[in-house]
Amino acid sequence: MAKRNALGRGLGALIDDAGKDRGPDSSISEIAIDEIEANPFQPRTKFDEEALNELAASIKEIGIIQPITLRQIANHKFQIIAGERRFRASKIAGLTTVTAYVRKADDEGMLEMALIENIQREDLDAIEIALSYQRLIDECKLTQESLSDRVGKKRSTVSNYLRLLRLPAAIQKGIVDKTISMGHARALVNVQNPEDQLAVYEEILRHDHSVRKVEELVRQLNTLGKKPVKSAPKQKHPEEYGELQEHLSRFFKTKVDFSLNNKGKGKIVIPFGSSKDLERIIGILDKLNA
Repeated sequence: MAKRNALGRGLGALIDDAGKDRGPDSSISEIAIDEIEANPFQPRTKFDEEALNELAASIKEIGIIQPITLRQIANHKFQIIAGERRFRASKIAGLTTVTAYVRKADDEGMLEMALIENIQREDLDAIEIALSYQRLIDECKLTQESLSDRVGKKRSTVSNYLRLLRLPAAIQKGIVDKTISMGHARALVNVQNPEDQLAVYEEILRHDHSVRKVEELVRQLNTLGKKPVKSAPKQKHPEEYGELQEHLSRFFKTKVDFSLNNKGKGKIVIPFGSSKDLERIIGILDKLNA
């Protein structure tokens, strides 16, 4: 099988010989699946079941195109450095062995490789990225400047993500659940008082404010001391609306919200986190029309 150079930028930056002939520090081998264990430093905690099954079907059909990366920790025992999705999908596909690069790495190096490999993925939410950046700084002893070099991002971009971790937990959860965007969150970071941050956040949820509108509210708050006027509470949805909301959220695998006025008119909001996520949602809708 011909070698394919499909490693992510971050991992490639760490593994200097990625895509070249491997030296004594790494080798490519067929490793038995039952000799491999998950990465204890894996920063990801959620793996989309549908996406795993789709990858498993592809692997069953054409095999693993890009080998996973392992380190050997004992005789016939390996840990995953990068490629846990491919490993899980291979198990679902019924493979007994996988093609892998076997490298030497200590715990700190393994953590750094795993974090950077995950940061390059498109489906991470902003808080997952921010937490990964913070772990690289705290546990791998990187500065913001060296971190920006490692992940191929501007230092200002890294700093903007790290600032999200200063937001109250309720707002961070809103980012994870995609009830607000990265643009909304960046505006909220500029509010000093956590209580004011939460007040503006509640206004976003009540009125579905655009990022520009939130930036205007934040400017008023910071320059004029004008706190956001709390509007009337959201109308409580009938119980069946709540059940429908939960059903749609599970169906689309994202937090679906309802906006309903006193006259019974409203809208259904299906948020998406990236262009890839939007394509996924459109694909679901297309299947309904088929």
